Amino acid sequence: MAHSTINDRRKYKVRRQLKKVAGERPRLSVFRSSKHIYAQIIDDAAGRTLAAASTKDKDFDGKGCNKEAAGIIGKNIATRAKAAGVKAVIFDRGGYIYHGRVKALAEAAREAGLNF
Repeated sequence: MAHSTINDRRKYKVRRQLKKVAGERPRLSVFRSSKHIYAQIIDDAAGRTLAAASTKDKDFDGKGCNKEAAGIIGKNIATRAKAAGVKAVIFDRGGYIYHGRVKALAEAAREAGLNF
């Protein structure tokens, strides 16, 4: 199966990963762009978003999208998940390598009390 662009390959990885984990628990989905990082907790069974956080939020105090900002977003998503009654999730890295900003977000969410 030929995937012509990096984004096509990333989307293929996402579909492959979701086949394995869909429906077990809510999913912590991460999307990163060159300027921002976004995190959502999605209930696939109900088809709705339970909590969300991003660097574009009005209450975000960081600057840009670096590891520090990703850490802040990880803490924010964990506190919002607790408020929504979610304690355990499946981490969906969105086809990105578990490194840098994605890793910083995941570690901060774990430290803030989210289990995955």
